Amino acid sequence: MLTVFAYSTPNSIKVPLALEEVGLAYDLRRINVRAGEQKAPEFQALNPNGKVPVLVDSNGPDGELVLTESAAILVYIAEKSGKLLPASGAARARVFEQLFFHASALSPNFGNAGYFQKAAPEPIPHAIDRFLGEANRLVDMLDMLLASHRYTAGDSLSIADIAHWGWLWRASFVGIDLATRPNLSRWYAELAVRPAFAAAEAKVTALVT
Repeated sequence: MLTVFAYSTPNSIKVPLALEEVGLAYDLRRINVRAGEQKAPEFQALNPNGKVPVLVDSNGPDGELVLTESAAILVYIAEKSGKLLPASGAARARVFEQLFFHASALSPNFGNAGYFQKAAPEPIPHAIDRFLGEANRLVDMLDMLLASHRYTAGDSLSIADIAHWGWLWRASFVGIDLATRPNLSRWYAELAVRPAFAAAEAKVTALVT
């Protein structure tokens, strides 16, 4: 049994996206980060870092597995299912290249750009310019990449696309305009209408109600 502890956040949605896409059943449980539930002792027993998402696999390779960090969870799902990640070679390396680019660059810059614009106690113009400028630069890189590829790591959908889509799902919160990036807009819209993506988005959005 797979259990996902999540909320309606860019990092959380990546896990249901992957699970819906590969066809693995899961139980989605809400951790209301707005109410501070991620700080509860019972949740921190799963993730001492106090962050969503968390995946619990009761039938892991060595018994029950509790896994944190969305990128690590995506790799685990891909390897468990045999989908969304090439088995070897350059195609596999390209997926990891994009996944690590996401985890080290796009995700933290999007997060900081959103925080300093919407949640910081007081405006810090330098921080906003720094992180929003970097977020825009990284999005422009993706747009250029997608000019010659259907997906971000090549010609097949992968966990790299799921990682990127998770944060671009909240592009407006960050202040990023996808409409000015035609290749990225094409890619985003194409994924958004996939049945698995639509199902995951509906389930994660419902966590706030």
